[in-house]
Amino acid sequence: MLDKIVTDAIAILQNDWVVYALPVFLAALTLEWCIAWRKALPLYHRRDFFASMGVMALTVVIDVLPKLMGVMLMFICWEASPFKEIVNHAPQWWLLLFFLDDLTYYSFHRANHEVRFLWAGHVPHHNSQFYNYGTALRQGVGERCLKYLFWCPLALLGFDPVMIVTMMSVSLIYQFWLHTETIDRMPHWFEWLFNTPSHHRVHHGSNVRYLDRNHAGVLIIWDRLFGTFSEETKEEPVRYGLTKNIDTFRPTAIAFGEYATILKDLKRTQRWQDSVRYLLLAPGWDHEGEDKRSDTLRRAHT
Repeated sequence: MLDKIVTDAIAILQNDWVVYALPVFLAALTLEWCIAWRKALPLYHRRDFFASMGVMALTVVIDVLPKLMGVMLMFICWEASPFKEIVNHAPQWWLLLFFLDDLTYYSFHRANHEVRFLWAGHVPHHNSQFYNYGTALRQGVGERCLKYLFWCPLALLGFDPVMIVTMMSVSLIYQFWLHTETIDRMPHWFEWLFNTPSHHRVHHGSNVRYLDRNHAGVLIIWDRLFGTFSEETKEEPVRYGLTKNIDTFRPTAIAFGEYATILKDLKRTQRWQDSVRYLLLAPGWDHEGEDKRSDTLRRAHT
């Protein structure tokens, strides 16, 4: 049984749609860079771009083992599911999985912003002060270690790992095109229903009104339903990056720097309760300083 699970998991990873989409990603990146160069738009910074490529390389290497283990766990959950004989590859199940996967992504992504230990793994995707298709490839490194656990409940619901990983890949491919300033707004109906470059620019903003907003993958309706939606406004242009930006282009520092900062904060504490809060509360909480969590800043800002 274990040998079959390992073999099936490896087969899924070898046929990941994201790998086949990489040439399209690189073509879009080249096109965006050419547009920025011809129009003299400050969309790219040489050192920042190469830092993004370095972080991408780290992610590709580090992601292999957690993804393999995650898919194997999905197979174990699927084998234990009482619904696996009911759910199949018929269109209605794919449609249901689309919504469940998108809601799972929203929950996972929101948790990455509201739990500091998870934020440490996600922050590399946000600590660039530039917004382009290079930033899209600058994925969180540490978050790969826990990401796939969030999708295992879908396997318990009877969806087999092939379907789950395929839908995860479709979502990730969709999200690539969101990372650009060269597309302004889509038609109103599209902006209301789907995640768009405008909505995702907000997500990457360090402005107080934009902090921790628009966590959507494909559908923006989850943010509208759960109160985390914010519109991009011309009155307040998006400032990309963090509320306290980093001053390094070293890929390892970009990828793992927040973990080191958490360790420093833990050393400042004397109570175990505060240590737990540093790990589980949102970024910005301090046991002896000003509360700079996004919700606190937003209340003070309004």
